[in-house]
Parts: sequence; structure tokens; C-alpha cells
Amino acid sequence: MSLQRFFEAIPAVLAWSTLVLMVVASHFVPTWAAIFIIVFDTYWFFKTVFLSMHLRYAFNRMRENMKVDWLSEVKKLGVEWDDVYHLVVLPMSTEPYDVMRETFKSLSRVNYPKNKFIIALSIEERVGDDGREIARKIKEEFENDFFRFIVAEHPDGLPGEIVGSGSNETWGAREAKKLVIDPLGIPYEKILVSVFDADTQISPDYFGRLMHCFLSAEYPQKSSYQPVPLYNNNIFDAPAPARIVALSATFWHMLQQARAEKVTTFSSQSMPFKALVDIGFWQTDIVSDDSRIFWQLYIHYDSDWRVIPMLYPVSMDANVSSSFWGTMKNIYKQQRRWAWGVENVPYIMKGFFRNKKIKFTKKLHWVFTKIEGFHSWATNALIIFALGWLPLVLGGENFNDTLLSFNLR
Repeated sequence: MSLQRFFEAIPAVLAWSTLVLMVVASHFVPTWAAIFIIVFDTYWFFKTVFLSMHLRYAFNRMRENMKVDWLSEVKKLGVEWDDVYHLVVLPMSTEPYDVMRETFKSLSRVNYPKNKFIIALSIEERVGDDGREIARKIKEEFENDFFRFIVAEHPDGLPGEIVGSGSNETWGAREAKKLVIDPLGIPYEKILVSVFDADTQISPDYFGRLMHCFLSAEYPQKSSYQPVPLYNNNIFDAPAPARIVALSATFWHMLQQARAEKVTTFSSQSMPFKALVDIGFWQTDIVSDDSRIFWQLYIHYDSDWRVIPMLYPVSMDANVSSSFWGTMKNIYKQQRRWAWGVENVPYIMKGFFRNKKIKFTKKLHWVFTKIEGFHSWATNALIIFALGWLPLVLGGENFNDTLLSFNLR
């Protein structure tokens, strides 16, 4: 077995071993099994209380931050701020025109000088003429609102790439570098990159808050900047299970913002352009590009990288389909995509094994944090599927109607 394969197997072995051994031990050594289950439940009880306290703190901070005129706060810092450009990369695949238009409407309403924005709308070639037409209409409507606006068409089937947002984002950022940044001679240190999912909508003060975090950071050029994802664009169109999943994801990422030492990047995020160039942009052959980019930077800079929690929201879509079961299918696909984040475990373990400049205590902290997190996620997901979704599968239409009755329209 290769070192890579050994590291890949660790999370799965731990998750399945926990579940299988609980059943086996209950038969052969029931006393010890009972002790383990009690200790495990007690651990999760106290951890839930602990995390709930962080969630409450983060929510209150976020609510206060949303009341602030952040551009005014940036001007009070007494440092140069209006020479920084914002490269906004938006990867687009099969999103409809209405979704993209709402995203760009929110961008066009920002309380920030829009002559500092470079927009890279990166579309997939495989989508064909429909995608090109949507991009054309979006550019025609919003091009004049920003300093520069490019549409980059990501070719299909490039060597070393898989279908995913990482390859699309990399193509869009490289095209912006080639077509706008390098020809104009804009210093890389004077550019912040924000990558948003296609359905991400921002509040007018978002970029003011981002700049305040950037300018007040201890190491601004070696930090990522992470907002809180709220899945509420279409929350009143979503059935009850979709709302629960969406809110659960929001709760988790919100409470994580109160624990800066454990925060990694997720979904929409920002980072200095120079650092992105240094590592060669996002990897193009993985699923979890949004979290992998943190580990690329962390290992490249010998652990001299951190995430600054913005404690400020961005809004995205909850999973909704034309039918209840279609929504359930989409939720499964979303959870499967998020579960691919486990591919970072072998990546960081292999990177830590090779990089001797990173302190052992930091390696131990992150390896334990990631394995413990995915172990908890995997075991809980398997238990929930077995015990929670079984009635849904067996209940038929009557159970569907009961769930749909909780839709708070």
C-alpha cells in the first residue's frame, strides 16, 4: 500500500470501525460497549453546549457587523485603501439567467468604488450556446458598472482537469491576469481576489467589510478572508428537509467563525492575488477546491497562512427542485460533494510528512482537527441515514405530505 493510499484510508477506517465495533462489542463485551457509548454521548453533549456558545457569540457579532457602514470605517483607518483592486471570479455552468442576473445586481449595488472591480465571468464551453447567450446578456447589462468585465470560456477536456469549479475558477483568474492585470501593470500585491459561487448575493457593505478585515489584519498578504454562507435566497421555496440542511450548514460555518484557529476556507472567499499566483491558482483535478486552496497556501508558505473570519454573511440558494424527491436528490448530491472534502486529509498528511519546516504541534493540531471532524461527520451521517431517513423511505406520500406541511410560506 502506498503512503497516499494509507492516508486516504484513515478517515473511512475510523468511521466504519466505530460503528461496527459498537455492534460487535455490544455482543461480546457489553459492559465496555456501554461505557464507550456513554462516554461518546457525554462527549458530544458537552461539545454541543460548547459549540452552541460559539454559535451565539458569532451570530451576535455578525448581526452587529451588518449594522455598520464599513466603507466609512475603512476611511477612518488612516491607511491607503483606494489603490486596491478587487478581482471577482464567478464560475458559471448551467445556472439560469435569472440566477446570474440577481448575483450581478447585488454586485452592482455595492457601497464601494466600482471602478476598482475587475469581473471575470468564467463559463464552461460544454454548456454551449445557451451559456454563451446568458454570459453575453449579463455582460451587456452590467459591463459599464465596473472597471473591467471579461467573459472567459473554459475549454472542455483540458489535460489534468476534472469537471468542477476549481478548473473553471483557475481558467477565469488566469484569463483576467493575461487580459487585464498584466497589460495594465497592476501590482499583484494591490489585488484581492474574491471567488463566489454563481448564486452568491452580497450586501452593499460586503466589500467595505472585506477591506476593513484586509487592512486591519496582522498579515494581510498571508491571509484568506471567509464570510458566513447563508442559504436563504430561496428559503421559502424549500421544503422542510432542505431548510434543515441549509440552516445546519449555516450554523456550523457561523460557529466556526468564533474559533479562528480551526477555520479553513469554504465556498465564497477572498485572498491576495499574489499568493494565488505563487501557488499556481486552484488545483484543477479535485472536487473540494474551495477548501483545498487553504491547504495549498498553508503548506506552500510553511504554515504561515491563516483564515480571517469576516463574521459577515453572503447569501446563496438552498437546494430546491421542481419536486420533493428531486430536492432530496439534490441534497444528497450536495452532501456528497461536501463529503469530498475528506480528500484534503491525505493531502495535508502527505504535505506535512514532506514539509519539515512546519512545527510538529501545528501538524498534530490540524491532523486531529480534520480527522476528528470528518469522523464525526461520517458516523453521524450514517446513523442519521439509517435511523432518520428510513421512515422517509418507507412512509410514502403520507410522510411526504407531513414534511411539506412545515413549509412556512
